[in-house]
Amino acid sequence: MREIDVGLVENTVRDLFIKANKILPDDLTGLICASCGVEIDPLPKSIMNDIRENLSAAETLDIPICQDTGMAVLFCEIGQDIRFVGGNFNDAVNRGVSRAYKEGYLRCSVVSDPLRRKNTGDNTPAVIHIKLTDGDKLRLLAAPKGFGSENMSALKMFTPSASENDIIDFVVTAVRTAGSNPCPPMVLGVGIGGDFEYCAYLAKKALCRPVSERNPDPFYREMEDEILRRVNELDIGPQGFGGKTTALSAAIETAPTHIAGLPVSLNVGCHVTRHAEAVL
Repeated sequence: MREIDVGLVENTVRDLFIKANKILPDDLTGLICASCGVEIDPLPKSIMNDIRENLSAAETLDIPICQDTGMAVLFCEIGQDIRFVGGNFNDAVNRGVSRAYKEGYLRCSVVSDPLRRKNTGDNTPAVIHIKLTDGDKLRLLAAPKGFGSENMSALKMFTPSASENDIIDFVVTAVRTAGSNPCPPMVLGVGIGGDFEYCAYLAKKALCRPVSERNPDPFYREMEDEILRRVNELDIGPQGFGGKTTALSAAIETAPTHIAGLPVSLNVGCHVTRHAEAVL
C-alpha cells in the first residue's frame, strides 16, 4: 500500500489549473497554427493569426489565454493500492483549486446556488470525477471549462434504430445552431452510449483526449472524420465570420448501453479547450 499525502494532491491541482489556463497542449496549438494556412480569405485568415498570436502572448506574459478561466473539472484515476493520508481527498482538491484561482489571478466564476447566484469567491467547488484503477499511481487531469462553449452543448436520447448518420446529423445541427457563440474554431467531444448522465461524461472526457489521437476503432474514426468534414462545410468559420475552420477536431468516446436506448451527447469546446495532467 502506497501512501500519498493530500498536501501533494493540493499542490499538484493548484499547479495544473494555473498551467492549463495559460498554456494549451502542443498538439492543439499545432492545429491552430496549421489552420492559419488553411484559410484563404483575408478576414478568417487574419482572425486565425490573431488567435495564434494570443496563445503566444499568454505564454510570454504569463497570463490566461482567455478571460473565462472556466469551471474547474478534474478527472482522477486513483490506483486502488493508494492510501491517502493527511486529510480528505476532495477537500484537498478544492483547496488546490482555490489556491490556483487566487494565487494565479484567475477569474472566479462559480456560484454557490444555481438560482440565487452568489459567487463563491474562489471558483470552488470543483467538478470531480473519480475512477479506481489497478496499481498505486494517481493521474490527475485538470480541465477548466468555459461556459460560452459549454452552453452550446446538447444531449439527445435516441432510440436504438438511429444510425451513425442520424448521430452525425444531430452533431452538425447542434453546431449550426450554436453558430459563433462557442468562439469557433471549436473542439467537439461526442459521447455515445451509457445512460443519460454517463454519455455527457463521455463527451467531456472526449474533449480532453489529445487532438493528435484518433479513435482506435476504424468505425468511429470514420465518424469523427465525417463530423469534422461536415462541420467545416458550414462556413461558420473563425469567430463566426465565415471560413474553412469551424472546428479543429472531433473526438468520439463510447460505452455499452441498454438495449432500449442510445444516448448521445455533444460537449462543445472553444479553440481554448484546456487541459493539463500529472501522474503521481
